[in-house]
Amino acid sequence: MNRLYSYTLPLLLTCFLSAPIAKAQTNPVFEGWYADPEGIRYGKEYWIFPTYSAPYEEQVFMDAFSSKDLKTWKKHEKIIDTAAVKWAKKAMWAPAVLTKDKKYYLFFGANDVHEGEVGGIGVAVADKPQGPYRDLLGKPLINEIVNGAQPIDQFVFKDVDGSYYMYYGGWGHCNVVKLKDDFSGIVPFEDGSTYKEVTPENYVEGPFMFIRNGKYYFMWSEGGWTGPDYKVAYAIADSPFGPFKRIGTILQQDPAVATGAGHHSVIQGKANDEWYIVYHRRPLGETSAHHRVTCIDRMYFDENGLIKPVVMTK
Repeated sequence: MNRLYSYTLPLLLTCFLSAPIAKAQTNPVFEGWYADPEGIRYGKEYWIFPTYSAPYEEQVFMDAFSSKDLKTWKKHEKIIDTAAVKWAKKAMWAPAVLTKDKKYYLFFGANDVHEGEVGGIGVAVADKPQGPYRDLLGKPLINEIVNGAQPIDQFVFKDVDGSYYMYYGGWGHCNVVKLKDDFSGIVPFEDGSTYKEVTPENYVEGPFMFIRNGKYYFMWSEGGWTGPDYKVAYAIADSPFGPFKRIGTILQQDPAVATGAGHHSVIQGKANDEWYIVYHRRPLGETSAHHRVTCIDRMYFDENGLIKPVVMTK
């Protein structure tokens, strides 16, 4: 054997074996039954705020998860619960989050409200992403049912001009409202209206919006959240008010991986044009409506700016 080779081989092996090995991302990204994940990047750190997936009477708190690399996640337990929101009796779910003026805001649905009941969309505030969050208003931000839209599944979107809009709605209807700068209420649009219905074809719930290359990408969930046919579709518009013409489905069940894939959000990564879809799905063989897990997969675009179908991975 060559003397140099015999000397360097053990050295190379030692260096290789002692070097840190990158951990691959796995799905689900953390343990436990969690759904409706809102993903966001605060500076260099990624966060996911999901629903604790359980029967409504047990769904009375929220956890959060943080990561520096989208692979290793730290759990932050009970960042908010119904003890902090006196009007919320059950079913806190589908958080939407953002930061403004060094404060962190968490919007949520509560009580699975119907006509004449107290509940709907609330807002909480904290000094840190992990909370604890406190009720900002002491009452729902939106309680009433307008245009047939149950006040749930809110997403708060900051437009390029600094305006904050909230898209929300279940029962097959989606509204958009303009929020006050302090998120204490809603303000009229230029035409004097307060609620605008922007429901696209096949919309069920779970709206989400982001901007890419000057275009407004509006996304939503279709199908039944308890079944295998839950999925995500989208539209592209030149305005935050649409019109939102359905283009197609980009996330749906894969019989080899999971079913019930939907109620998502989107995180823009740290690299140029790097995008991730954060969503929940039901593991194969699970039949309980509440057995949902949170997953992340890459989201790509074609040369025309259309979203390519997302490939669910394990």
